[in-house]
Amino acid sequence: MSSNGNHTTMPLAPPSSEGLADPNPRSETARTVAIDDEVVKLKASLAREKAAKRKMYTYLVKIADELKTLRNESEQLISAAEFARKAWYEGGMWRGPNVLPSAGGIRSNIGRNENSGSGEEATNSIPSRGNKVASNMPAGTSLVPRAPVSLSDLFLDLVTVTAFSRVGNAIQDRGTVDAPILAYFAIFWQIWSKEASYSTRFDTTDISSHLETLLACFALLGGSLSAYSDFNSAGCDRIMGVAMFVALLHVALHARVWYWFQVGGEVDSVNYAVKRYAVFITVMNTLEAITWAVGMSLKLDSAMRPWVVLVGIILNLRLPQGFMPNDFHAACSKRGVLFILLLGFNLQSIVAVASPYFNYWDPTTDQYAFLFLACFLMFMIKLLYVDDTYAIAPQDHALLYNRAAGFFFHLGNFSLLLFTTVLGSGLNLLTHSFLAAAAALPSDAKNLVCGGFSAVVFSIAFIKSMHIRRVPTEPKHERMFFVAYVTQFVAILAVVFITARMCFTTDMDDGFLALLMRNEIEMLAFLVFFAVVLVALSWLDEAVELRLYGDGAVASEYRVEPFGFWACFKHEEPLQLEAMALQRNRASMLAQQSPLLGSSVMSFSNSMYNSFANLSEV
Repeated sequence: MSSNGNHTTMPLAPPSSEGLADPNPRSETARTVAIDDEVVKLKASLAREKAAKRKMYTYLVKIADELKTLRNESEQLISAAEFARKAWYEGGMWRGPNVLPSAGGIRSNIGRNENSGSGEEATNSIPSRGNKVASNMPAGTSLVPRAPVSLSDLFLDLVTVTAFSRVGNAIQDRGTVDAPILAYFAIFWQIWSKEASYSTRFDTTDISSHLETLLACFALLGGSLSAYSDFNSAGCDRIMGVAMFVALLHVALHARVWYWFQVGGEVDSVNYAVKRYAVFITVMNTLEAITWAVGMSLKLDSAMRPWVVLVGIILNLRLPQGFMPNDFHAACSKRGVLFILLLGFNLQSIVAVASPYFNYWDPTTDQYAFLFLACFLMFMIKLLYVDDTYAIAPQDHALLYNRAAGFFFHLGNFSLLLFTTVLGSGLNLLTHSFLAAAAALPSDAKNLVCGGFSAVVFSIAFIKSMHIRRVPTEPKHERMFFVAYVTQFVAILAVVFITARMCFTTDMDDGFLALLMRNEIEMLAFLVFFAVVLVALSWLDEAVELRLYGDGAVASEYRVEPFGFWACFKHEEPLQLEAMALQRNRASMLAQQSPLLGSSVMSFSNSMYNSFANLSEV
């Protein structure tokens, strides 16, 4: 400031470094720590977001794969529905062979689900020269599959059961099952198996297929008229001629299939599988026809005739699902229908034997009781029989688990049909002797009834043992199921052993079993009691399941450990993949019929992929 009072500005001194310093250094450190914590939180948030997006992408990929699978299988179901709804003459009355949608698209679709770009590519690989696959259907069309057993198939079943009954008449006359009876029954059964094998793979609604079925029925009826013959007779020549004629029919039938599918295609395509199947069946039937021709050329007293018959039967044996899958549910239905028809024919023959007595004399209470017990025994055997169409999950079925198990499964079904025929023959003789009040009861009738019942029970148990059972992984529940299975096993062995002893009991033996064999109605009542006990015990595992879980859907989540005679063998992956497709197709059909039920069946948490993953770990 100057002396004259004017204000003058004094120059400011530059700030020192001490003046710029924060008077509180701790606040700066706190801010740095807060910034570092914020960065760490942001990095963790970004990592979590990346992980969530990665997981979401994985789920989207899985959902996309599931949608591709469902799309392919839905197209297959739509194709099957359109095939079921079309007129039989569509495509021409003498059209070429068409592969059934349920037989042609199962294994091929599974192989392409992961690699195909769209469902259209999977569908386009199915058609061939004579094979037409549906593409579009109007909205709202219900998926109604064609009946697994057509009227033509039912007529063939009636003819086959008639042939079995002729063999049963021969058993009644001889009182035993000898080698010619066994061979002729096997030939008749293999003729039916050939027709069933073709009709579960190819469309049989055209005139050419109807004509072939008619010729096979004529041949089967003609051969059944010679069921009384032995190997060294002209009747055996006629039966070998029938077998040769049916073999030549299938040579022509499958050569026609080969002609329509000779273009083939990729190795995994349906056309390629059909071509290989047609070539194999044509070659085997040609060899079989040559074998029967050689047998017919031999002299009647030749010792080689039985061996030729054996070779012809062996050439007709097939490993299941060898080259080409079939319509699984249709094949199961055909087996069940044939067995039920055989039981019906046995019951009808019993009534036919009793009718003359009731026409001339008033029936007594004992006679009514005898017929009631015979009918009751047949009904109990029907309950013991396992209808494997829907009662057994496809992935647990012997035919779709292991080929060796499938082969013995077919042998078990042959044994069941044979001994059911033996049981029917014995009941016919037993009915005649009881109503006629014969002084001396023929021992053949007793032996045939008891032996036939014992073998039928054993055959049914053998067929059940071919399938895979599921037991819980929880130890307490597992013990309960094992107790149920052991109880069933012991009861079946006891019944088979006791009835087999009754079969071999003679009139000179003493004891309780010999006492039962001296009276027809008491013996029959004893067998009915055994059958009722076995039926009740056969439901024991289902009762345990209902007691523990109360719902089949809940039980399937726990019963994931395979158990059974064939569980020790490695499962075959192609067969299991086919079983998975069948299970998903069944779920799709349920979804069409009942959306609520279908959604519960098709839930991803209870999908077949989880079951297959658990199975592969065993």
